[in-house]
Amino acid sequence: MAKLYFYYSTMNAGKTTTLLQSAYNYVERGQHVVLYTAKLDNRAGVGKIASRIGLAQDANLFDVTTDLYTDIETHHTAQKLDCVFFDESQFLTKEQVRQLGHVADKLGIPVLAYGIRTDFQGELFEGSKYLLAWADNLNEIKTICHCGRKANMVVRVDENGHIITDGIQIQIGGNDTYISLCRKHFYEQNLG
Repeated sequence: MAKLYFYYSTMNAGKTTTLLQSAYNYVERGQHVVLYTAKLDNRAGVGKIASRIGLAQDANLFDVTTDLYTDIETHHTAQKLDCVFFDESQFLTKEQVRQLGHVADKLGIPVLAYGIRTDFQGELFEGSKYLLAWADNLNEIKTICHCGRKANMVVRVDENGHIITDGIQIQIGGNDTYISLCRKHFYEQNLG
């Protein structure tokens, strides 16, 4: 029975590296996969999933208007799929998470979604909220705070390295924009 999986963490925990390795494992065994990433995140280039350690792969794009069930069903009809992968799954909508559940339940295709659980204010992203609620399996990918404790929060910083506490929820960025911290240092706003 196919399942919907959610792999979550803060920034810089290796989510994308893990996703790319898992997809490679399927392909290496002659199986067929399809990869998706958020259209609004083009840091690695349009239609690219890339990790900090240099791994990269082409991917289909999704945005809030994408009917994922129909799109995946079309791919599956053209070439039987053995697994579907989503990077930046925090940017999924509630309806898209529901569609991914249908992909697993109705099409029998495992769906592996990778994303950030909370934003820089400690609030759940919409996609993460519904993946946490509806996924069959939840898997935390861990990283550490500057103090050595598990980092489970993220802060946004400006160009001078000062913590930003207000603003829009979605702002694409990497190490120059976000820093992962443990809960204690998140609330203390202690960057180490």
